[in-house]
Amino acid sequence: MQKPFKLTIENGVAELIFDKPPVNAFSSVEWAQIAAEIEALGNNDACRVIIIAAEGRGFCAGVDIKELDADDSLIVKVNKGNYDTFKAIHLNDKPVIVAVHGFVLGGGIGISGAADIIIASECATFAVPEVDRGAMGGGAHLQRMFPVQKVRYMYFTGLPIDAAEAYRLGAVERVVPREQLLPVAREIADAIAEKSPRMIALAKEALTGIEDGNLEDKYRSEQGFTLEAYQSPDSAESRDAFVNKREAAFSEAN
Repeated sequence: MQKPFKLTIENGVAELIFDKPPVNAFSSVEWAQIAAEIEALGNNDACRVIIIAAEGRGFCAGVDIKELDADDSLIVKVNKGNYDTFKAIHLNDKPVIVAVHGFVLGGGIGISGAADIIIASECATFAVPEVDRGAMGGGAHLQRMFPVQKVRYMYFTGLPIDAAEAYRLGAVERVVPREQLLPVAREIADAIAEKSPRMIALAKEALTGIEDGNLEDKYRSEQGFTLEAYQSPDSAESRDAFVNKREAAFSEAN
């Protein structure tokens, strides 16, 4: 099965480029492939820094809703793939730079929130439409990027914020024109790759250790609410409405 990304390693910098048209929305199997590749890069001595970017209209639209609409039991495999991917980034020995453009949704938020550095193109927007898709998750990673009240605004409304606002709030290191996205990410990666791999690994472990709470445990807790959400008829209605491009009709009972 063809993987939904391209991979190159040069001068100590690995570039994992998502390439699954039209919107880089990944199936349960593809999320597992992404997680395995990122974990393998962490164990690859030829790699000192990881860049994650994307081809196409946007960085990542998250999970393949059509797959889940056809078989909602796959939510368990999707949850595992998401968890493993975000953990592989956050706890990787190598620094991970995420270079985003266009839409950054759902799992794209998890990837960005797990990363060490975010570079955004001027066209980038960040959103968590989970509620509108009948799911939960991503709040822990979003809260690693934005203040608590901004997270709740984004989560409850599903509305996006742009790259300029993300920069103002400190989530994004730089906002650049689209054509400069990868060159700037490479510039930062090259500066890190020149340093002692052991010192950088220790620095990342130390910085992760002093974070507020355990990101993986927080996300695991959220995933329990995703499974609870999937037991509600409103969850199935949300997915079906999205796939069929119609307005959702929810029951009045909670």
